[in-house]
Amino acid sequence: MTLLLELESRLAAALTEVLGESATAPVTAAADLRFGDYQTNAAMVLAKQRKTNPRALAQEIIDRLDLTGLATADIAGPGFINFRILPGAYASRAEVLIRDPRLGVPATGAGKTVVVDFSAPNVAKPMHVGHIRSTIIGDSLARIARFLGFNVIADNHIGDWGTQFGMIIYGWNHFLDATALTADPIAELVRVYRQVNAATKDDPTVLESCKAELVKLQAGDPENLTIWRQCIEVSKIGLQKIYDRLDVKFDHWLGESYYNDRLASLVTEFLEKGLARESGGAVCVFSDGTKPKEEDPFMVHKEEGWTDNPAIIRKADGGFLYATTDLATIQFRIDEWRADHIWYVVGVPQQLHFRQLFDAAARWGKTGDFQHIAFGSILGDDRKLMKTRSGDNVGLIEVLEEAVERAATAIAEKNPDLQGEEASRIAEIVGIGAVKFAELSQGRLTDYVFSWDRMLALQGDTAPYLQYSHVRIRSIFRKLDAPFDASAAEIHLNEPAEIHLVRLLVRFGEVLPTILEDFRPNLLANYVLELARAFHSYFEACPVLKAEEPIRSSRLALCELTSRTLKQGLYLLGIEVPERM
Repeated sequence: MTLLLELESRLAAALTEVLGESATAPVTAAADLRFGDYQTNAAMVLAKQRKTNPRALAQEIIDRLDLTGLATADIAGPGFINFRILPGAYASRAEVLIRDPRLGVPATGAGKTVVVDFSAPNVAKPMHVGHIRSTIIGDSLARIARFLGFNVIADNHIGDWGTQFGMIIYGWNHFLDATALTADPIAELVRVYRQVNAATKDDPTVLESCKAELVKLQAGDPENLTIWRQCIEVSKIGLQKIYDRLDVKFDHWLGESYYNDRLASLVTEFLEKGLARESGGAVCVFSDGTKPKEEDPFMVHKEEGWTDNPAIIRKADGGFLYATTDLATIQFRIDEWRADHIWYVVGVPQQLHFRQLFDAAARWGKTGDFQHIAFGSILGDDRKLMKTRSGDNVGLIEVLEEAVERAATAIAEKNPDLQGEEASRIAEIVGIGAVKFAELSQGRLTDYVFSWDRMLALQGDTAPYLQYSHVRIRSIFRKLDAPFDASAAEIHLNEPAEIHLVRLLVRFGEVLPTILEDFRPNLLANYVLELARAFHSYFEACPVLKAEEPIRSSRLALCELTSRTLKQGLYLLGIEVPERM
């Protein structure tokens, strides 16, 4: 049990005594440590309900509150109750954490299955800088959920079906360079696509040929299906190289095409159940009138007033759309994977699509916790969407290469003794980590400016600073004559800096579950930054190796616990830590 839960448990017992009935109240970490470690506004809330004096009620609660061996309490302001954890309680908790492989993190997700749908690039197209957010946020949320005990299914719902394949198949037959395809599959497919696109502008018959190839593909032509499958396989090879560099893993790659066989029957079912109706030859899902118009995703307000804003699930020409495929995907994930939660890590512009999707799924009887985890944009120095000089999207692989090159330069300047393969490996870890932390330290809905200099700085709120903090801790243990067993140490806390370090260490298990309340990995990023800063203050104020026993072993044990917590926190952000920098 965390200290926060222990305080809540004892507070609940006191409230029950005071009120004469079972009662609970939340306790939160104090925003200002001058007033204590934790606080509750229970007295203020309850006093308002009972029309009594909040400070008097707070005093009555404190008089009944058993904090023996845990904390002291006092009243502040209009009736806040502030708690100060005793150094002995912090020391006891630290000893428990040192022996706990989970570092005090509760398995709050045990028994629940969550599907995390993230990254989802289009086949035969390069991943660009815009894919950073979905890929990195999604991977971190999957890691955090897994550590919290959820059964996590990571699904890369790639775009492997659509009109672009008519052009790609035509280009495959007329312009493909097989050698280039082997060397860099996605680059060659993009070149072919662009060449065909240019050709359609010069010769209208080419466009008609592309449409004909698409019709053949959709009709199941064996030759076109073979080319289509080859496109997907070579694209996956190219994409996998990027995912390997990012250390991002998926349990499944079930793309749009996987659900093709389900779409026709899905539309028929929607029609038969009255969930959709024909309109202008298309089949659409309309408002069912159960929500206020302001909250109804199938209504839109225009100059002439409120009007229908339906979701099309079958076009007039018989074609299906994203809404159809996504409904079939929800059905599969619930029926086959028994998903309790489905999280879609997709940009803000798709908000309406997901509001309509979740509403239609609920009316269809597909229940569960569906979440659109939206995010903002990455901007260039001009505060506009990040583009190349030619106006194209910046390629993700180019961003990663640049980050690693810049990290290598910085490392060479700071530590010229690092050479060869070791230097290259560390540059990879630092460069990729810098890109990830720059992303995850932002509020996900915030648009942010991509800055190389800030991202790779060894000081400030950066991954290199955190990685260096871990390296600094491990360097302490390399100076020891023999291995150190932290689990056998007894913790002694006397100095303010070491008390503050433990204060943050015990909060790891309190912070982690809150991240999934609003899907904010930046809370974890902020936590590891605070922990690193606390360690540096501790290291300056509290000599470790020069201390006498038993203080020396106590401080070494705190170094070990800090190292493990930092490493675990960074791992959950998808960031590796080197042994040297």
